[in-house]
Amino acid sequence: CCVITGTGRRRKVHGMLKLYYGLNEEGKSNEQPQALDPCDINGPHFDPEIYMNKLRRECTLAELMDQETCMVKQIRSLDSDMQTLVYENYNKFISATDTIRKMKNDFKKMEDEMDCLSANMEAITDFSARISGTLQDQHTQITKLSGVHTLLRKLQFLFELPARLNKCLELQAYSQAVSSHRRARCVLQQYSHLPSFRGIQDDCHAIMDKLAQELRQKFRDGGTSAKDLSECVELLLQLDEPAEELCDKFLSHARSRLESDLQGLEFIDRGCNEFVSSLCLVITSYQELFIVHAQSDELASKNITQMANAKLHAFVDDLAACYFSLVERRIQEEKSVGDNSLLVRALDRFHRRLQAVAKLLPGSSVPHHGTEIVIRAATERVKQYLSALQSFYMDSLTDVRQALATPRLSVAGELLSSLSASILNQIKSVLASVHLFTAKDITFSNKPYFKGEFCSQGVRESLVVSFIKFICQSSRQFCESAGDKGGSTPPILLLLLSRLCLDYETSTISYILTLTDEQFLVQHHTPVTPVTALCAEAREAAQKLLNHYVKVQGLIISQMLRKSVETRDWVNTIEPRNVRAVMKRVVEDATSIDVQVGLLYEEGVRKAHSSDSSKRTFSVYSSSRQQAARYAASYTPSAPLDTNLLSNIHKLFSERIDIFSSVEFNKVSVMTGIIKISLKTFLECVRLRTFGRYGLQQIQVDCHYLQMYLWRFVSDENLVHFLLDEIVGSSAHRCLDPAPMEQSVIEVICERG
Repeated sequence: CCVITGTGRRRKVHGMLKLYYGLNEEGKSNEQPQALDPCDINGPHFDPEIYMNKLRRECTLAELMDQETCMVKQIRSLDSDMQTLVYENYNKFISATDTIRKMKNDFKKMEDEMDCLSANMEAITDFSARISGTLQDQHTQITKLSGVHTLLRKLQFLFELPARLNKCLELQAYSQAVSSHRRARCVLQQYSHLPSFRGIQDDCHAIMDKLAQELRQKFRDGGTSAKDLSECVELLLQLDEPAEELCDKFLSHARSRLESDLQGLEFIDRGCNEFVSSLCLVITSYQELFIVHAQSDELASKNITQMANAKLHAFVDDLAACYFSLVERRIQEEKSVGDNSLLVRALDRFHRRLQAVAKLLPGSSVPHHGTEIVIRAATERVKQYLSALQSFYMDSLTDVRQALATPRLSVAGELLSSLSASILNQIKSVLASVHLFTAKDITFSNKPYFKGEFCSQGVRESLVVSFIKFICQSSRQFCESAGDKGGSTPPILLLLLSRLCLDYETSTISYILTLTDEQFLVQHHTPVTPVTALCAEAREAAQKLLNHYVKVQGLIISQMLRKSVETRDWVNTIEPRNVRAVMKRVVEDATSIDVQVGLLYEEGVRKAHSSDSSKRTFSVYSSSRQQAARYAASYTPSAPLDTNLLSNIHKLFSERIDIFSSVEFNKVSVMTGIIKISLKTFLECVRLRTFGRYGLQQIQVDCHYLQMYLWRFVSDENLVHFLLDEIVGSSAHRCLDPAPMEQSVIEVICERG
């Protein structure tokens, strides 16, 4: 029962604390539902009877004994805690009681002291009243005597004033002399009708005129310190010297010194450290002399400030214009683009020092004009970097042309990679140099121009986009029919440039512009050239270069074939025993071009070869086997009509061949275009010649040899078959004695060749 009673008291205390802090039995917020278990000894719904019945029902005797022992320990612990809590509170109550008792004693002493202080104050008040009553009669008499004494001292000061002024003039105590004269000036003016005072006034005027003359001479010399000069101007103004004349004299002296600094200006650093510093010093001194002092109580009524400000602004603007012209001339001499940091730091120092002028002289246009100079310098720098990039590109092309003179075939791929990488690295280097204009530690970088227009129009458009357009335009110039200015262009250079422009279209342009936009935080508020437009221009240049490459290579082979046809007597030729050397040269050149193009372009798509393509390589072309027999029967002078009719009917069912059509960006398309031009030229030359029997047979041998090798280079082997058939047919048509060679003999000759 005791256990239950002690536990209940403890639970009641805990319940009150938890109720105060808004917690339930588990220590959680009251927002959660409380446990309703009557067997929870710490819960609010604990029922002792149910708990005891549960223990007797569920626990063994040993467990009941252990439970009792545990509860006894808990009860003792709780009693100990309660006893400790009571002792602690008891000590606090005793301490509070002692404190209150001590406070009562202290307040008692304080009341006694306050009573003593009140008595002393009453005694002091009575004593003061008695003293005042005693001296009341003598106060009026003392006041009158004091007034007389003051008047006598003033009169003595007036009579001694000329001697005092002469002494100050002798000792160069100009400030003291002016101060003494100002004190007496009003009195002397008021009593100037009296002879004695008039004499004093005349003597003082003569002395002050001499003093003013010395001050003016001291001001004109200008060799004194700033403090002495300031004192000199202030005294002259107090002596009613014309302020405008003083301003003009001061600025005239300052102009001569500053103009001498301008004559020796060679570098921006010197201009910032010497001229601008001297100009700031002049502004500060001038303002201290004619503006700050002019606002004092003694000079405020003379309205000097406005006049002095106007003269100072005109003076600063005039000298700054001369300084800016020299700075711009010096900046224009900076043509080297090797290290841009020197120019940027110089412009930053120039702009930074002009901010001091802005602080000293609010409303001046000098800082604005200085910012415009920095903007023009940055714009000119961008133009110089564009010119440097263009020169670098043209020099790189010159190096490429020299390297292409080597006989190695694999040099084209290496040169393309080297050229592309060097151009990209140069662009990155230029962007890094130009980025210095927008660095955070540069004072003018926070100007709106360098945050907006310089990034978008200056760097992106005028530099990067212009250079990309220059690459495309200069590349297209190699396609001019008259040839480029430096002589004939190597065909491999056309091929290399076409691949370079194609790479720019596929990836490089997008990469460069993205890099520019990220590095300069370009905001496209103003119209800029879209990436798609530049890519389209690069693709157009690549297409034009590749078309021109095909045309040039085709014409080179065509020239060999034309000479081989035009320089031979086809009527009186001997019976063919070998393939002509020019045909072997054509195959060799085609193979070399194929390898050359393959280094820069992908293979491309070919049409499916017919099942006898391999046989055609080493035998007569199967597509014209029956045609050869027809030629043998119809290539007689008695049947010219049948030959023409047969040829025309055959053309009706053949696809039209566009010789100079645009090629695709792959090796097969390029080779197809070159071979089309070559064979078409061969065909047209054959049509202009007359052949004998052996001339026709030589054409048969040559065409079979070409067919053995050329079909593998083109996208559609039927194109080669058709053109070669046309060549043989035209030769037969132009033959005086059309007697074709046996196909087996042709194969033996070609295999041996």
